[in-house]
Amino acid sequence: MFAEDEADLLMSSAGRPDDLEATVARRIEGLPLEHVLGWADFFGVRITLDPGVFVPRPRTELLVRWAVALAGRPEATVVDLCCGSGAVGAAIAASTEHIRLFAADIDPVSVACARRNLEPFGGQVFQGDLFAPLPADLRGRVDVLVANVPYVPTDAIGLLPAEARLHEPRLALDGGSDGLDVLRRVAAETPGWLAPHGHFLVETSERQAATATAILERAGLTPRVVRDEELDATAVIGDL
Repeated sequence: MFAEDEADLLMSSAGRPDDLEATVARRIEGLPLEHVLGWADFFGVRITLDPGVFVPRPRTELLVRWAVALAGRPEATVVDLCCGSGAVGAAIAASTEHIRLFAADIDPVSVACARRNLEPFGGQVFQGDLFAPLPADLRGRVDVLVANVPYVPTDAIGLLPAEARLHEPRLALDGGSDGLDVLRRVAAETPGWLAPHGHFLVETSERQAATATAILERAGLTPRVVRDEELDATAVIGDL
């Protein structure tokens, strides 16, 4: 974002000069712009963001585009796993008709934020580790499962920009030694939750795509890699 655009957003969010001074001070301290504003624009949807919640990235809009295309029909069941603020689920719901939307995250702060973003769409948000908190009757009935799992290798966390490293939850960033530990756990359980001909979508890096593809294949899914050069975004889709 250009500095002039950021300044306009900061000024528009502050009602009084004192408010503007405090807002600018928070930004100077290094808080992500979205945490300072209290919201992020994602896929044309304004997403409420609380301090300490993962900030949705533009590249993740690639997942939304494909999820919307694959949801295919009204009343499709969609799950947003590792949902963070619920940005992905909200964007899918805003672009489809009458889906049944469920989401889950292990972080209680993120879950509270996601509920505010997803409840207007009729979404239900659960707190817990991966699939564990989801209603058991969803097993075998999920048409589209989207999981923006953490995929930064542990040794690379220190190389992230300070805004992410210091102000976003580490559990939303750290994917283990090669960045794919959480993906392995999700992929192993995914076939049991998908409906016949269901789809699993996960964001990854271009460098990790080949390994991610192999992980999905070993789990019994038919994988394909999708890429958007403009967004510098890579995702792997696994079809049941």
